[in-house]
Amino acid sequence: MLTDGQQRSFLDPQALARLSAVPLFSRRAMIGNVSGIHASPHRGASVEFAEYRRYVPGDDLRRLDWRAYGRSDRFYVKEFEADTNLRLCLLLDTSGSMDFGSQGTTKLDYARRLGASLAYLAVQQGDSVGLTCIAEKIVQTIPPRRTPSHLRGIFDIMENASAKGETQLVARLHEIAETITQRALLVILSDLFVDPNELRSAFEHLRFRKHDIAVFHLLDPQEIAFDFQRPMRFIDMEGGPSIFAEPNDIYDRYQSALEEYLSTMKQVVLETGVDYRRISLSDDYEKVLLNFLASRTKTRGAR
Repeated sequence: MLTDGQQRSFLDPQALARLSAVPLFSRRAMIGNVSGIHASPHRGASVEFAEYRRYVPGDDLRRLDWRAYGRSDRFYVKEFEADTNLRLCLLLDTSGSMDFGSQGTTKLDYARRLGASLAYLAVQQGDSVGLTCIAEKIVQTIPPRRTPSHLRGIFDIMENASAKGETQLVARLHEIAETITQRALLVILSDLFVDPNELRSAFEHLRFRKHDIAVFHLLDPQEIAFDFQRPMRFIDMEGGPSIFAEPNDIYDRYQSALEEYLSTMKQVVLETGVDYRRISLSDDYEKVLLNFLASRTKTRGAR
């Protein structure tokens, strides 16, 4: 079933077989280079009728609608929706905070499962996939392609990726908006360890480029519950100073700051039209992906 025969810890063949029943659609029209299942802003050949338009010299005479001519004594050409392929660009956060996980699975581990599964599903349906690893800078990037051998290369990069360095997500998203100029589905896999208000301009920049943006916001259950029972030393995994604190003394302030952060993040993604998914590492990743795929069948290819 898998393309390379190599056992990957972040791939489950049974889960992929179940997920393959639901196609991956873009919410926005794509401009591809081959025929596919995704809506295009251009007209072309497909089974889905779009509209009539007046004949102009040079149009293909085979597309004339003679019934319309019989009714109106004017020449009209039938236009059909064009379908094309998708560029899926996975943006994987590999900064130091992605190495955190209180239940044996780190954020990076979970992101690998999501990203690798989406990459496999996209290639299976004839779409192209690329990968960019982000920390303080763009650590590694591989442009979108459609071949099984290319997919193996993406899996290799994911497998060898390590979480280290500071988060410079906002700056890197602006950089990506300038380098990925053709429309794409950008899937960001990150704990979004940044100020939500700073993300606003990056999301707007990507939307200006007509990308479809999806974000999987990865949080550990302990980050939400903050259920520490004894004095702890909290270490900044991105190189900042550590803090020794009594959890009960800071619990209320922590929850208040967390609520404000999540509330602001929700407002930012609503205003910028981002397909946002807040994920706990305790969530079943297969269900997370199934919900993601199913929701996109209802919003397929707005032109």
